[in-house]
Amino acid sequence: MADFSGKSILVTGASGGIGAATVRLLVSQGAQVFASGRSREALAKLQQETGAQPMPFDLVSEDSIRNALSGLDLWGVVNCGGFGGEIATPQDTDIEVFDKAISINTRGALLVIKYATPSMVKKGKGGAIVNVSSQAGLVALPGHISYGSSKAALDNITRVSALELGKYNIRVNSVNPTVVMTEMSASYWGQPEIEKPYLEQMPLGRWATEDEIAAPIAFLLSDAASMISGVCLPVDGGYTCR
Repeated sequence: MADFSGKSILVTGASGGIGAATVRLLVSQGAQVFASGRSREALAKLQQETGAQPMPFDLVSEDSIRNALSGLDLWGVVNCGGFGGEIATPQDTDIEVFDKAISINTRGALLVIKYATPSMVKKGKGGAIVNVSSQAGLVALPGHISYGSSKAALDNITRVSALELGKYNIRVNSVNPTVVMTEMSASYWGQPEIEKPYLEQMPLGRWATEDEIAAPIAFLLSDAASMISGVCLPVDGGYTCR
């Protein structure tokens, strides 16, 4: 168990899935959590459950992010907000979907880092940032031209941010999960002709759970990872080791 007592952490994408699981885990480990997400209703429910403070803002709006984060006293950030895009080949991709994936998954995460870190630097107490990327940023997956490109760019933001912020004792890492089977992801990954051959290539042979992604996020934030920065950590049952 990590101890985040006295540490304030922002989690984006907290209105569902991995983000909400991360909020629950961090709160259980003593963190003061600011929870951001698209659904105000889901954030209100999460507040009732955990005590996390709702902080909705728009990841595609620099003004919205600036207004929400400027001057906010933070020790850590989890960039979990994201957009799944579409299943498409390069030749039939919808460029508007591509732009939206980049706007939310890449640009939005960078803007959060841009406006969250000045107060972290000013405090002089270090900190940690974890970007929730994807295995699609590490290896090519069929149909993932938009999503995979946005996450590969996010991984580079992780590495450059780690390089730039290390002098302030702020660590920056990514987790790169495999599929977490939800109702939304099942529409594609749950198809027998997609699921069976994919899982046959994964050494552990099963999908991840939300808690199995939240746990390494908390680890990378914690003092147990105090010498880890600039890493893109696959949490994918061994898929990318092929």
